[in-house]
Amino acid sequence: MKPQIRILLYSILFFLYLSSTSSLLLLGETLKTDPYITLGCGFAVLNLIYAFFALKWTVLLNIICSVLIASLALFLALQLANTHLFVKYDPYLVKTAIFTNAILSILFWEIIYQVKIRKQQ
Repeated sequence: MKPQIRILLYSILFFLYLSSTSSLLLLGETLKTDPYITLGCGFAVLNLIYAFFALKWTVLLNIICSVLIASLALFLALQLANTHLFVKYDPYLVKTAIFTNAILSILFWEIIYQVKIRKQQ
């Protein structure tokens, strides 16, 4: 896949992460579930859609990578938010967690893509 196409897909994925967070949290309140579980499942679904349409790997690899990336990125985003590094700019640390989650997810997708490309060569 060309770098320009990957950058475009990552930009769309970044926008989807940012725009879907509030609706996923609203869905979690409606269903009366833990917001972290709702966000994790929602981001895993976004990752699945991305993996099936953009990367077109095998079904099992798509599912494993999507769930792994969603859970790892959400965990690391919450850990970064708990360090209180950006309290001056984001008092409730919500934006920090959302942006960190989106950036880490895209970073993990690129790492997995590069590993897969290197193994095919």
